[in-house]
Amino acid sequence: MATSSSSSLLLPSVSLNNLSSYRNASSLGFSVKNLTRFRVSMSVSAASHTAVNDSLFADYKPTSAFLFPGQGAQAVGMGKEAQSVAAAGELYNKANHILGYDLVDVCVNGPKEKLDSTVISQVHLSCHLLYLSEPNPFFMVDVTCGLSLGEYTALAFAGAFSFEDGLKLVKLRGEAMQAAADAAKSAMVSIIGLDSEKVQQLCDAANQEVDEADKVQIANYLCPGNYAVSGGLKGIEVVEAKAKSFKARMTVRLAVAGAFHTSFMEPAVSRLEAALAETEIRSPRIPVISNVDAQPHADPDTIKKILARQVTSPVQWETTVKTLLSKGLKSSYELGPGKVIAGIFKRVDKSASVENISA
Repeated sequence: MATSSSSSLLLPSVSLNNLSSYRNASSLGFSVKNLTRFRVSMSVSAASHTAVNDSLFADYKPTSAFLFPGQGAQAVGMGKEAQSVAAAGELYNKANHILGYDLVDVCVNGPKEKLDSTVISQVHLSCHLLYLSEPNPFFMVDVTCGLSLGEYTALAFAGAFSFEDGLKLVKLRGEAMQAAADAAKSAMVSIIGLDSEKVQQLCDAANQEVDEADKVQIANYLCPGNYAVSGGLKGIEVVEAKAKSFKARMTVRLAVAGAFHTSFMEPAVSRLEAALAETEIRSPRIPVISNVDAQPHADPDTIKKILARQVTSPVQWETTVKTLLSKGLKSSYELGPGKVIAGIFKRVDKSASVENISA
């Protein structure tokens, strides 16, 4: 989860109307060598029952990435421009059939309260981002990742599962997380202006004043100076009260249903495991960086275990960004409304190149 403070930087943007202006892959920094590696990586996809070396992508050397945001990036009106594109209508019709209601109507017209609910926002954002990432000769990226929910979109883009299966998984994930959130009073808050060590000290101090059921922990290592804390409602209130004494610049309560990426989501795990067990997952055609350990995984069974663990594990986004940049990532493209991820990259490295693709 990210706060608006992460997205206050002005960054370049690309819309569907001007994608056609990119006449060749080299205009986005791709070489023949990179394109060849991308094609080769596509050939390693395998059915979920075929043995795959999970470390297949261990030595990946990224040059260009697709970045998928998570819940909170959705906005009323998203997808409106896309309605004039035939491929978009086809994708949304598939989604309508799976979901049983008009996805486009809620995306374009809202109301905001409906679009922001855990179940609906996760499904709608995933569908919209998958449309934006539909195969395009001008965007041949060689690595991808997504923030929390965005990891599912990244995996679908990389061919790990079909659009239909991905949408079903995201729908179930949202329902399971909402049910887990309804079972206990919990919340999330962003702590702005502290390093991760100080935020951990703040959590430790808060935990000394609450019962076990209200304990808190860092749930999202977002970027320097911005970390999300999840936990019981009383624990979160203590964190907010103590933050100033730890020299935090501010706290921002997040508009989410509960304490995501903590043990509060444990009730959702068994439902996810059962759904994942019934889903065909293939080895991705390019590296997809996991939120759980900031590493790419190739083995379908390992990917299933990682996705089940993801809802109860802290998001290692800061490590992901630092690793990509240190490995030589040259250019990145954030898909969807808003520029939160672009802002995060800039906070890690001001020279990072990030463009936005929205519709």
